[in-house]
Amino acid sequence: MKIATFCSRNGGSQIGVVLEAAHQMVPLQDNHTRKKGVPSPDFEDMLAFLSGGERARALAREMLDAPVQTLALDEVTLQSPVPRPESIRDCMAFEQHIINCIRKVGLKKLAPMDVALERFFGRKRSLAGKMNRAWYAQPVYYKSNRFSVIGDGDKVVRPSYTRQLDYELEWGVFIGKQGRDIPEEKARQYIGGFTIFNDFSARDIQMKEQGGRLGPAKGKDFDTGNAIGPWLVTPDEIADPYNLTMRATVNGEEWSRGTTADMHYSFEEIIAYISKSETLYPGEFIGSGTCSGQLGSGCGLELGKFLNDGDTVSLSVSGIGTLTNTVASAGRLSSNTV
Repeated sequence: MKIATFCSRNGGSQIGVVLEAAHQMVPLQDNHTRKKGVPSPDFEDMLAFLSGGERARALAREMLDAPVQTLALDEVTLQSPVPRPESIRDCMAFEQHIINCIRKVGLKKLAPMDVALERFFGRKRSLAGKMNRAWYAQPVYYKSNRFSVIGDGDKVVRPSYTRQLDYELEWGVFIGKQGRDIPEEKARQYIGGFTIFNDFSARDIQMKEQGGRLGPAKGKDFDTGNAIGPWLVTPDEIADPYNLTMRATVNGEEWSRGTTADMHYSFEEIIAYISKSETLYPGEFIGSGTCSGQLGSGCGLELGKFLNDGDTVSLSVSGIGTLTNTVASAGRLSSNTV
């Protein structure tokens, strides 16, 4: 099922099942109240739905049985699946992304030579490969601002201090079950659903911050910087999550294309690593990091071009959907540096 958080014209936020082919939304709480006479605690919001696990999913499927009340998709406004996640962790699971960034930012004019080194001697003996040794040892991630989340159709407001606003082609998972020290072979049981993530980034600021051996901070943390959506897809809907095509367009022009098959670290490996001596809870979000691989590069930094005010960015993942956001100006760029 595709489960969304939305607002109807009557106001109020609720969750519903998206019937994408029919362009309809099934409001779960409304249908439960009509059929059962009382509201369900599992349908109070997406956090309650995720915490309810299979019981909540089974009840949602029951609500699809006729008779059913629906709303047209164009009558509702989508929000992020979890408007305020319990936490946001963003990883770097795609090897090619970090190799590309090392060459673009670190090696610069030496990058073409390093590509040739890899071609003849293999990645591990290239300069980028040697500089990336720590990444191969374990998954790496940073924690982002859970209060700055927007959904499909929302505007991302350019921070006043950046001249290099970037997108990132990502996808992610919401945790659906509490757990600690989760074995990798059982980690998929803790995935409550899949969605799309656009980690908007102020690249010029991020590069300055990372020179201080900490961060990212204001390179990532600004209002509207985390776009998640358009909805959550339950795991039973996706037979093979590591065989999905990913695509990014800017104003209708394709800038990026990739596949989830290029993840060096799977979400199961990442969940097992993060949960070492640390409890994960329903509603926590984990992003994949930028999708770069054999099919292309997943962000503007790798391509050498950035977003302008008014640009519309759409990220698509097969089996999930499309997340679209438009860049809005914050006004005149600040003269203050971060």
